[in-house]
Amino acid sequence: MISSMTGFGSSEIGLGGHGKISVELRSTNHKFLEASLHLPEGMLSLEEKVKKAIEDKIKRGRVVCSVNISGKKYGNAFINKGLLKKYIDKIHKAQKELGIQNDLSFDTLINLPGVLTLEEEKLSAQSLWPRLKAALRIAVNNLSKARKKEGVALQGYLKKQADELKERLLSIRRILKGSLKERLKGFATDEERASFLKDTDTTEEIDRLGFHVSNFKRKITASGAIGKELDFIAQEMQREANTLAAKTFDVSVSAQVLKIKGLIEKIREQAQNIE
Repeated sequence: MISSMTGFGSSEIGLGGHGKISVELRSTNHKFLEASLHLPEGMLSLEEKVKKAIEDKIKRGRVVCSVNISGKKYGNAFINKGLLKKYIDKIHKAQKELGIQNDLSFDTLINLPGVLTLEEEKLSAQSLWPRLKAALRIAVNNLSKARKKEGVALQGYLKKQADELKERLLSIRRILKGSLKERLKGFATDEERASFLKDTDTTEEIDRLGFHVSNFKRKITASGAIGKELDFIAQEMQREANTLAAKTFDVSVSAQVLKIKGLIEKIREQAQNIE
């Protein structure tokens, strides 16, 4: 099954009750695979591992990966005893000078600025990697599913265009069969008829265009990264249609070729969105 290069995937995993890690992946069409990463501070050492996790599943497209860590995990708590002693000394001195007998509670003292400090625990890149790897796997799988879902829609659209293209080629064959006989009647000599047939013979172009259309229809049912190949086949169809347009002598055929060229243009436009 073909896949689109456009899609979105995300995931979120908890960090042992102390925050969470979230991953968002957005992809658009591109000639090759290009991964752009937005990692939290201190996580740059994981860049190659993150890219590898994306490359294992995605073969083409521009992928923007955003990783976010939210929530805090606190480690040790510190009481600045020296500062606390200074507070107490200053407060006792002020009480004595002002004649205040109010006792100080520990709750009041511990909440004075700078007395109690909670140290935020910094997660190292290596300790974070197992959880990030799991989150990436889920996000990449979700992105892949989204791209495949759009690929199904693209496949249906391309098949419809290719079927119409095939019908118009059959119509051209029918038109030429009758119009060629009528046109040949207007020539006086065999030499004139032979020259006309040589200049206007489009059998080869029609056959090749028909082959490319059939090949294209087979390819869109295949799996894997075939977008470049589909685009190449569409280019070949376009080339044959241009030659057919230049050699045709019948107005009705010219009208059909014009519509065929329009169909091929639509096919090429959508084929460039396929992985």
